[in-house]
Amino acid sequence: MVFLGGPRQVGKTTLSQQLIKNFRDEHPAYLNWDSDIDRNKIKNREWPKNEKLIILDEIHKFKNWRNFVKGLFDTLKNTHSFLVTGSARLDHFRKGGDSLLGRYHYYRLHPYSLPEIGYSPEKLVKLLKFGGFPEPFHSANDRDLRRWHLQRLNRLVRTDLRDLENIKDLDKMFMLAELLPSKVGSPLSINSLAQDVEADFKTIKNWLSILSAMYYSYQIAPFGSSKIRAVKKEQKLYMWDWSQVESEGHRFENMVASHLLKYCHFLEDTEGHQMELRFLRDIDKREIDFVVIKDKKPIFAVECKTGEKSVSPHLHYFSERTSIPHFYQVHLGKSEKQINDKISILPFSHFCEQLKLV
Repeated sequence: MVFLGGPRQVGKTTLSQQLIKNFRDEHPAYLNWDSDIDRNKIKNREWPKNEKLIILDEIHKFKNWRNFVKGLFDTLKNTHSFLVTGSARLDHFRKGGDSLLGRYHYYRLHPYSLPEIGYSPEKLVKLLKFGGFPEPFHSANDRDLRRWHLQRLNRLVRTDLRDLENIKDLDKMFMLAELLPSKVGSPLSINSLAQDVEADFKTIKNWLSILSAMYYSYQIAPFGSSKIRAVKKEQKLYMWDWSQVESEGHRFENMVASHLLKYCHFLEDTEGHQMELRFLRDIDKREIDFVVIKDKKPIFAVECKTGEKSVSPHLHYFSERTSIPHFYQVHLGKSEKQINDKISILPFSHFCEQLKLV
């Protein structure tokens, strides 16, 4: 089986339906637990025999869904393939036990990336402004984007979160979620968030973990050793929807982070490599925005600049003191320059093409 997870409204249902030949409304191979008719078909195991691929959407809302799909796989694996899709809660619930171990592959669907939509300057500007979620990207309208932000946040906190966790103070959780886009690009201070929201440290830390599990935001940890006096406890936070970030510089940094995270998840989900996305910062506040780690070894680092500026001195500093083989400084301009055998300055679009990002 294949489990398809990812953030709300990223296009999981649309993608799964496109995998069915001659898809139409009420296709017998697509069964949604939210539909009364489909729910009865699922419970009664009324599978169309002529359809090899069966899609079960929102099946995780069924209380005993793990054992149910385990039984489907064990009895029908020679005649049918199953694609299980759902909201961000699917990933949360699938971790509740190992009864499905060895019976499925889990893939995370991300928002659009530049390689998917094309490398033209116009498309890059559009992607940076409206984000990679299909609905606001295709609409490309400021008013629609604002309304979409509000509706998505309401659904996430008022609906999905209510079903996922027993959060007593949803208003404060909503306030925290609204604050997070303004924290992109700086070291994350949970104490500061706790003061803003008027909640204690442990509560904010727990709520951040929940929002991360629901594909709303994500945090990355520092990379480095005592040799370069790297920070150890600081975290940086980014949004799955970078269009929420007001500052263009921080929004660009967030977009680059999301492209790198997508690259990491792709190699992890499809090839089984152990991937990590981190940042590099020392106690003297020298910093490189991102380090990509593959199978516990750094493979490259990335610094983000919106303009075509001179190379950051931090690239030289860390290139001489770490085992990272290559450093890239990416920007929104057109110029490209090779500083030495380890440091390159290039447009973000060229960077995506050169590293074959997905």
